[in-house]
Amino acid sequence: MRETPRSRETAADAGPGLPQRRPGRAFAHTGASGSGTPHRSDGRPPHTPRGARRTDLAGHPGTTPPVPGWPAPLVLRVLGLLAVLFSLITWQVAVEGPLLRLDERVGGELFGHGPAALTQVFSDLGGMPVALPVLTCVIAYALWRRALRLAVYAALAMAAVPALVIPLKVATARQGPLTEAVNYYPSGHTATAAVAYGASALVLLALPRPSWLREASWPRAWMTPVAAILLTTATGIGLVLHGYHWPLDVLASWCLGPLVLAPLWWVSCRSRRRSSSRTPSC
Repeated sequence: MRETPRSRETAADAGPGLPQRRPGRAFAHTGASGSGTPHRSDGRPPHTPRGARRTDLAGHPGTTPPVPGWPAPLVLRVLGLLAVLFSLITWQVAVEGPLLRLDERVGGELFGHGPAALTQVFSDLGGMPVALPVLTCVIAYALWRRALRLAVYAALAMAAVPALVIPLKVATARQGPLTEAVNYYPSGHTATAAVAYGASALVLLALPRPSWLREASWPRAWMTPVAAILLTTATGIGLVLHGYHWPLDVLASWCLGPLVLAPLWWVSCRSRRRSSSRTPSC
């Protein structure tokens, strides 16, 4: 039986050879111009333009995922606001301005409120025997994880508390409530709590969690900073209600704590970006 040209053409098309490109047709993995350069589709830009791709710390193109946290401009604005507020309070304490007299009236209304035993416990949270061992354990853990820079900055932040608070106490010489003693501004216990617990939270956030802790459902990234804020707030409230400090003494230390922790926050953010760049994306 003779094969017709039609049958021979069909047999050739059905052979194992590669399909032939037909003019005017676009292939899925080649450009419309036929250059053969693969891309996602013809006539469609890639989902992530080259100019908009994230870069690594050295400026090279990469796929480093964004690190959760507050943006740096917002943090800088908050720190600037706290610095202004701390300067205003210190000025009013130094010149015994109207804000100081209002503070004494408010403090007189707050002293003695609340259970005395509970307010004493809250006040003790800012003492060196309580706050310093917590930070020491966190620093030791950071050294064990070979995070030397985090450990050093946390220790320097804690050392900055007496270096800043003691000269301010001597310079202002504010008399404490319910006592004839002076040098009560700002509150050393509140500043100690803010820096010790805040530094512990920043260090723990920067360190990668162990695998067994990452698999658990209950640990969350926001738990450590929330715990630090609650402990610092409880310390200040206990000091005021128990009559150890005026409200402005505590408020000034609440402003001073984040300012002291700013260098550690910067190092913590860099460590988190570096650790996230080493983690493969899902």
